[in-house]
Amino acid sequence: MVNTSFSNPKQLAKYLNLGKIVYSFYYAPKSFLQKCLRIGLINMAIDHIEKLRMEQAAYHLPTIPTYSSPSTPLEIYFLSGKKFWYQTCFCAYSMVQQSKLNIRPVVYDDGTLKPKYIKEIKRIFPNAKIVLVKEIEAYLEKHLPINKFPYLRERRLNYPNLRKLTDIHIGSRGWKLVLDSDMLFFRSPTLLLNWLQSPHQPCYMVDTETSYGYSEILMRSLAGTEIPERLNVGICGLKSDDIDWEQLEFWCRTTVEKEGRHYYQEQALIAMLLANQNCLVAPEEDYIVMPNQEEGINPKAVLHHYVADSKPWYFRYGWKLMFI
Repeated sequence: MVNTSFSNPKQLAKYLNLGKIVYSFYYAPKSFLQKCLRIGLINMAIDHIEKLRMEQAAYHLPTIPTYSSPSTPLEIYFLSGKKFWYQTCFCAYSMVQQSKLNIRPVVYDDGTLKPKYIKEIKRIFPNAKIVLVKEIEAYLEKHLPINKFPYLRERRLNYPNLRKLTDIHIGSRGWKLVLDSDMLFFRSPTLLLNWLQSPHQPCYMVDTETSYGYSEILMRSLAGTEIPERLNVGICGLKSDDIDWEQLEFWCRTTVEKEGRHYYQEQALIAMLLANQNCLVAPEEDYIVMPNQEEGINPKAVLHHYVADSKPWYFRYGWKLMFI
C-alpha cells in the first residue's frame, strides 16, 4: 500500500504534483490571455494557420542528394518530436542549401518522434541519423543514474529543454553542434561550417538580453567566476567529454533549492559551463535572435532564431523563402 501520510506541506505538494496543476490552471491560461491582449485573436489565428501550412509544406521539401564522396559528413544535432519535427527539417534543409557540404542531421527523439515523422525526416535527409528514446534512456541509466543525479533526471523529465544537454551529450565524446529547430539559414554560415570542420572551442550565439532565470550573484558564486552575458543556446557547440556531470548536478540542485525551477535553467547551466572559457561567439548582426518584421520579410542576416515575438515572421514569411 502506498504511504500517503506527509509530515510537511512540501511533501504533499510534490506528491500531488501541484506545480503542474498550478501551471495548467493558472499560469497557462494567464499566459494565453496576456498573449491575446498583446497580439490579438485575429493575429493569433493567422499565425496558427500559417504554422499548420508550414508543417504541411515540410512534406514537400525535396530530398537532399546523397554525397558520393567518402568524406565524413559534418553532423548537426537536434532534439525533436511531434511538435517540432517539421521545424527541424526546415532548419537542417536551409543549412544544407546554404552550405553545399555533406551535412548529416542527427535527431534525438524527445519521446514523441513517431515513425511517420522519422519516415519524413529520412525521406528529406537520407543520411540522417535518428536516436530513439529507448537508446537514450539506456544511456541515461548507465551514465546518469537517477540515484546519483536525481535533480538532473527530474528536471530532464519535467523540463524537456534540458534534454538538449543531457540526452545528446551523456555517455558521448567529441564536439557537437546542437541547434534549436526554430531557426532558418539565409546565407552561408561560414563561421559554423569552419567550426564543424575544425572545432577547438565552445560556441554560442548572442541573445537580445541576458535570460538565465537566476540571479547573477548565485550563478557567479556557483561558477566561481564572471558569467558570460546574453548567451543563447539556439547555437551551442560543446565537447561532450568536457562536461562535468557531477558539477552540473550540484548546480542544478542548488539553483532549484535557492531560487526555484525556471524555463531558462538550461541556458543558465550552459552559461556557467562556459564561464571563463575562450568561446567562439556568433556575431549578433549575422546570427539574429528575434528578428524584426522587416528583417523577417527581407532577410539580410545569415540566420534567424525565431523566439518570442518574432514567431509570426517565422510562420508567415521565413519558411516560405525556402521554396523561392
